[in-house]
Order: sequence, then structure tokens, then C-alpha cells
Amino acid sequence: MGTRAGRQRQEELWVATASLARPTSHPFYERLNAVLDECGFDEFVEGVCRQFYVDNVGRRGLAPGIYFRTLLVGYFEGIDSERGIAWRAADSLGIRSFLRIALDEGSPDHSTISRTRRLIDLETHRAVFAWILGVLAESGLLRGKTIGIDATTLEANAALRSIVRRDTGERYEEFLTRLSQESGIPTPTRAQMAKLDRKRPKKGSNEEWAHPHDPDARIMKMKDGSTHMAHKAEHAVDMETGAVVAVTVQAANLGDTASVQSTLEQAGEHVAVVAEVLNEAAGCEMVQPDGPAELVTDKGYHSREVVLQLKEAGVRTYISEPDRGPQKWADQKAEQSAVYGNRRRVRGERGKGLQRQRGEKLERVNAHLYETGGMRRVHLRGHDNILKRLLIHAGGLNLGLLLRTLCGVGTPRGLQGKRMGTSFERFGMIDYILIWFVSSIFEAKVKEGPNEVTSPRNETPLHQLFLCLHSRPRA
Repeated sequence: MGTRAGRQRQEELWVATASLARPTSHPFYERLNAVLDECGFDEFVEGVCRQFYVDNVGRRGLAPGIYFRTLLVGYFEGIDSERGIAWRAADSLGIRSFLRIALDEGSPDHSTISRTRRLIDLETHRAVFAWILGVLAESGLLRGKTIGIDATTLEANAALRSIVRRDTGERYEEFLTRLSQESGIPTPTRAQMAKLDRKRPKKGSNEEWAHPHDPDARIMKMKDGSTHMAHKAEHAVDMETGAVVAVTVQAANLGDTASVQSTLEQAGEHVAVVAEVLNEAAGCEMVQPDGPAELVTDKGYHSREVVLQLKEAGVRTYISEPDRGPQKWADQKAEQSAVYGNRRRVRGERGKGLQRQRGEKLERVNAHLYETGGMRRVHLRGHDNILKRLLIHAGGLNLGLLLRTLCGVGTPRGLQGKRMGTSFERFGMIDYILIWFVSSIFEAKVKEGPNEVTSPRNETPLHQLFLCLHSRPRA
């Protein structure tokens, strides 16, 4: 029988490498790394992040491949904070193997992850997200024609008790004390201040109050009925495949009709960048070249102005219309035509089918990103910082969609209760047959040499970054 006394011993001063514990890689992360290596993920992120690193100066920085993989772990493990991701990486040998961290190396702590996120700008995170979209498009998982848009609220890393007046900078309790004294109560008690506060209208107005440490946060009623400081996250989804095409973070009190344009423009830019490179390489139209042609949303996005603007932009709308009763259209012939056209399409067979798919494609993305993905409450402040995290978070969802298509499992938790032979045992053969088949189509169309695939002179920086996807050598 083994006893504690029998296991007590003095640790060796030197330990041979062959004697170290070998990390057992998680089957899901092992396959995910295989896909990333096949597509040249590390080479791409090192190229686009080179401007943020300086050799032989200060402490060695966190490698871009490790940094972006740690953010992907946040999605796949459902961890909301960078501190939690650091703890998980230090605790799990399988995660260390996925991050490519040797046993004699320390895992990155939360401060290193946080500083790396602050140093790498938002456009680079957006370029990595677009690169992942390109990988999906190569596998036929991006069409870009019909886009669905939905929004949700995220609880901010800010407490209501800390809000201050925008005009005077007073805290809430100081403001109530001053109001009580002005009303004739020289030394008000908390009960008297609470009674005075209940009688005030609009006591939580965002026009009067702000958080001193997170000015972007807004006072908002959440879905469960509670009131918190919050942000608004809006995402665009390809209704044919379920891939997330764009993510934006905006003020929580901004209406859906005011935010839909920016999200649709971001989705159009991503789709156009991917389409320009892939369609030219393949010689056929694999992705919608002109950006989204159809938009599907709920009734919160419906207004005369929005429907007219989308019609003028050449986008067919399938927006649910709220029951507003009889309407007057004096001097609004263009708006009337746009609203009636949208109403006719929504009532058609295709419109009804797209509205049914909204619950499957859009609401499911909400659940994956913010419920099981753990991002319902953010631990970052500022829209740019939150968007950096959300872009890679959504990129993890897209990679999960790719793996689910290839082997039937899109998250590490998806392996629970499954026999290994039913999915991952055939993964290598199915994966590489599909990748070889799709890649052969592109290689037959692309000329030899890394500089043959070019883009117009009016290209954006995202175009230049995305060209790395097709200039990499194939194994």
C-alpha cells in the first residue's frame, strides 16, 4: 500500500528533460492547432504585429501567436476575464500545449496579456478577424449575400454607486445631500434622502450622469429587469452559414435604428475584402463581391428612414414591422414605397423562412458568444478594449463552426459523451481531403509567385494584410 511517508523524498537539484511530465493535448485543441498551422496562422499574426515589437529591448514580449490563442481559449473555455484565462493556462497542461508553451517556460500572467492587448491596436485585431473569415470562405462557409443583425447588452465593469454628475462632478450621495439641504433639511438622514430621491423624475438619466472610470458605459435596464452600467454589442451573421461577419460595440442607450448602419458597413467591408481576394484567385464568385445584398433583422430596427436608406443603398430588407396602426404618408412617397416593399417581402415565403431562421442563426450566436462564451459581463473598460476582445471571441466562434463542419465538434465541451471514433478519429482524413480539394481549386487559378495576387490602388490597409492569406506557401 502506498503511504504518504513512503512518498516523502528530497527533490532533485537537476531534473532530466526526459523525466518531466508530458502534457496530454486535448483532442479538440490538437485539431484546432492543426488547422491553424495548415493555414499559416502564426506567420500571418507575426507579420501584422511586427510593428508593435522591438528586438533586444527590454523583457521579451508575448508572441502574437500565443496572445491570440489565449483570447481564443477565453471563448472555448467560457472564461470572461483575462485573469481567469491566465489561471486556466497555468493550470492545464492541455492548454499549455495548445498555446505552444514548453514545460520549462512560465505561462503568461494576466498583466502580460492585458499589456499586449493595449499595445496591439484595434485594426490589427480586426485584420486577424478578417483572416479567420478568409479561412471560412476557403472552406465554403461564407457567402456574404444575406446578413442578419442583432444586438444585446453587456454588463460593464462599472458600478452604479460610483457615477458622478456630468456638470458638477458630484457623487450621487453628495448630490442628494445638496438637494436635501436646499429643500430645508440641514442634516438629512439616509431615509430622508431616499424619500426625496423617489420623487425625482429621470433620476438615472445618461445625459446627467457618467462613470468616472468608464465614460463609454451607460445606465441601462438589462434583460433580467435589473439596472446596471452597460455596453451594446451588435453582430452581423451570414444567414446561410451562421458565420459571424462583423462585431461592433456601441453605447447601450443608442437605438437599434441608429446603430444598424455602422454594423452593416463593417460587415460590407469584411465581405468585400474577402471576396476581392478569393474570387480573383478562384476565378468564380464564391463570396458576394459587392457586400451584403439582403438584410434580416427584428422589429426594433424598423423605421421609415432606415428602410429608405437601405433601399437607396441597394439592400433588400426583411425587417419585421411593428404594429403601428394606420399611418400617414403626406409628402413621404419614397418612404411609403420602401416600407410597403419591405412589408411585402416579409410576408412572402422567403421572408417568413428568413424570420424563422433568425432564432436559429442570430439568437444562437448570442448564446454562444455571451452565455456559454462567458462575455455577458465584461471586465474591460472602453469600447476599443472591449471590441478587441470581442473580435477574437467571435473569431473563435467562427473557428468552432469550421471544426464543427469538418468533424462534428465545435467546442471542447462538445466532446463530452461522444465516442472518439465517431468524430475525431476520421478528422485527419476528412480535414485534409477537404482542405486539399478546396486549395487545389485556388492553386489552379493562382499564378506561381507570392506577388501575383494584387489588389487595386485604392485598397485599404485591411486588403494588404489579407493578401498574406494567399501568398503563403502550401504544404
